[in-house]
Amino acid sequence: MDRREVAAVLAYIGRPDPRTIPAGTGDARDQIVQWQELLSDVPFATAHGWDVREAIRAHILDSPYPILPMDVARKWRAYRRDRLDRHTDPTPVADPDNPTAWRTELLGTRHAVATGMAAPSPHRQLTGGPHPDVDARLAAVGSSIPPAVRAALAPYRPARAAREAAVAAGQPDALSVPCRWCHADKGEPCRSRRLDLDGHARGNAPRTRPHPTRVDLAVAELARQNAA
Repeated sequence: MDRREVAAVLAYIGRPDPRTIPAGTGDARDQIVQWQELLSDVPFATAHGWDVREAIRAHILDSPYPILPMDVARKWRAYRRDRLDRHTDPTPVADPDNPTAWRTELLGTRHAVATGMAAPSPHRQLTGGPHPDVDARLAAVGSSIPPAVRAALAPYRPARAAREAAVAAGQPDALSVPCRWCHADKGEPCRSRRLDLDGHARGNAPRTRPHPTRVDLAVAELARQNAA
């Protein structure tokens, strides 16, 4: 703010809080010089949310003490921090092989956001859902994993491969129900649990094939669903 804007700010403060009005002309000049020295980099108002009058009004309503220039400066710094915290640097249009131009544009964008001359650039989000091409490709392939990739991964995940093969053959998915033998939850493979003589488990390795009782339970569940 320049001296004229600072004088306008002091006049605005004096209306709701007469305690800040100086006694004479000399005191008023000294007050303007003092305020202008501390608020020289604080704008009077910006196009994106900052108005020094709003900061003054908030201080008068919240604090019983007369407002000081550092109170306004602190609110301006908080405003700058908040805007930069909500800002994500967009990719500069400058040539990335020219680091000087790239850095100049990046810093210029940050300065414009911090000083209220530009709005913060938020994180880019997917708001329209998947691209239509994705749905078309999934409809053609039938899965997000192509068959060739699924076959290549089968040796590394035998339990899932056996599950997919059973479903493809029209058999029930045994992992869709819990196992009453090894107490595996839905979606988890069965486990080979070996017990010591004292009844404690000493083995808990995952099985490629589910327990027969789990398969029977899945068959019964599928028949119940078809009957319903």
